Amino acid sequence: MELIVVADPETLAESIADRIAATIASAPATVLGVATGSSPLGVYRALARRVAGGLDVANLRAFALDEYVGISPDDPRSYAATLHTAFARPLGLSPSALHVPDGTRPDLDEACADYERAIADAGGVDIQLAGFGANGHLAFNEPGSPADSVTRVVDLAARTRSDNARFFDHPDEVPHQAITQGVGTILRARSIIAVATGSAKAEAVAAAVAGPIDAACPASFLRLHEDAVVYADPAAAALLP
Repeated sequence: MELIVVADPETLAESIADRIAATIASAPATVLGVATGSSPLGVYRALARRVAGGLDVANLRAFALDEYVGISPDDPRSYAATLHTAFARPLGLSPSALHVPDGTRPDLDEACADYERAIADAGGVDIQLAGFGANGHLAFNEPGSPADSVTRVVDLAARTRSDNARFFDHPDEVPHQAITQGVGTILRARSIIAVATGSAKAEAVAAAVAGPIDAACPASFLRLHEDAVVYADPAAAALLP
């Protein structure tokens, strides 16, 4: 796994956008894996500027990493709504180009299996953008998630719910479960770009990059991938040896 420490979050976002844009330019039907949270937002803004400058994304398809259970896609707190607002709409993508797990289906196990199948039917993810959780989670694969896990319903850790409470009016409103692509699903992407910014991610970055490769820090499994890179700002990389 390659580690790239970039001077500041703005430069980091531009660097990642350049990398993704180059992939799309060479393969217009790229399947892009997208993530929510604060870390990727600058990347989406930078990509939108490249689209405005002529990057053709008419054939781009995107798959989200995860979604809360029990929140409607129309709810502005859902990851579906967040990604449409922050990613799909600024890039001018058709709503049908963005796929997000459905956490409102009556049969959630079936919803997970369908999502796993949809990724496979699309030919797999070409380039996956991911963030780091402060506890080392990858997507919503909390500590303890095995390397071969697939898309499934998971219980969210207290730390994750606490970190995400800022998006809700009250901490009690944060869902206790989510649908997430599994670690194994994520590792099937042909290329992975993980993003970590800020001092709150420093412990997770140190564990993922320099600690044991094990389920205690699911992000450490990125080191098993032949084409994974972590972009971090100096604050997120501060605890690295």
